[in-house]
Amino acid sequence: MQELHDAPLAPLTTFRLGGPAARLITATTDAEVIAAVREADDAGTPLLLIGGGSNLVIGDKGFAGTALRIATKGFSLDGTNLELAAGEVWTDAVARSVEAGLAGIECLAGIPGSAGATPIQNVGAYGQEVSSTITEVVAYDRRTRETVTLTNAECAFSYRHSRFKADPERHVVLRVRFGLEDAQGLSAPLKYPETARALGVEAGDRVSLDTARETVLKLRAGKGMVLDPEDHDTWSAGSFFTNPILTDEAFAAFHARVRERLGAEAVPPAFAAGDGHTKTSAAWLIDKAGFTKGYGTGPARISTKHTLALTNRGAATTEDLLTLAREVVAGVHEAFGITLVNEPVTVNASL
Repeated sequence: MQELHDAPLAPLTTFRLGGPAARLITATTDAEVIAAVREADDAGTPLLLIGGGSNLVIGDKGFAGTALRIATKGFSLDGTNLELAAGEVWTDAVARSVEAGLAGIECLAGIPGSAGATPIQNVGAYGQEVSSTITEVVAYDRRTRETVTLTNAECAFSYRHSRFKADPERHVVLRVRFGLEDAQGLSAPLKYPETARALGVEAGDRVSLDTARETVLKLRAGKGMVLDPEDHDTWSAGSFFTNPILTDEAFAAFHARVRERLGAEAVPPAFAAGDGHTKTSAAWLIDKAGFTKGYGTGPARISTKHTLALTNRGAATTEDLLTLAREVVAGVHEAFGITLVNEPVTVNASL
């Protein structure tokens, strides 16, 4: 277990932003993770958990406590059952599952971060969410001081949400278990229209696992959503805002506002989101409110490839990023009456 003091945290995040931690511990086994958590809890020391750093916005003053970097390793297959240690690199795990001929997470290729973060956010993209394949999550319960195994139902998954996100101080994810599908080298049925169009097939069709994964990687790269140290459009947390889910009444009011602003024929994106609810597109809202690709003149700007990504152009501070985020939130609310919600977790920082 490595320990550093006054340790820079910016290099551990995809934004490359944030001040130092008073103390940084890197744990490479589950036992080391648990020991570090227990030590911090016993001492009453603030604790920040870091995986791949792809969903973190850390304030410029840093973190006056213990930052615990979870760097555990473990990829285990038993038939169609996959177990990942929390510190496994997610993109590598997806690639290995595809190589093994197993379907269920191939459209989640290219998402930065660690495996342990996926259930917290219920990571999803291109028609797949981890909640569809996760069977169990092994975690350390800071309240009972025991290691527990939670079933899929006990994780309380919903859109970009889970019990782990609802109560972030309680559980530390150690391992994630998935039930994948052996479809004889084929993908799961494609659910996302953009993916199907790119492949020239219909929604619900299957294609080869390799083809599905490579197509998603190309789509993501075209939007600056695949990490590249040389491309500042990827110095981001991916999608900075979640897609709003509105009641039918709220959506009708929103639609009326769209027609008033954009014309009688304007129709906003709408996707079914459960009984009495409709999901719309945050990217569409941002663009139509006037924040187009590349918006901004400072060191933090909207990506030139995708309006949902706020980026560090190389010399930004966290406050630069937050100033831009606040401007976007205010502009969208003024235009359409909808308040966008940030997807990344903020640490000693807020919108």
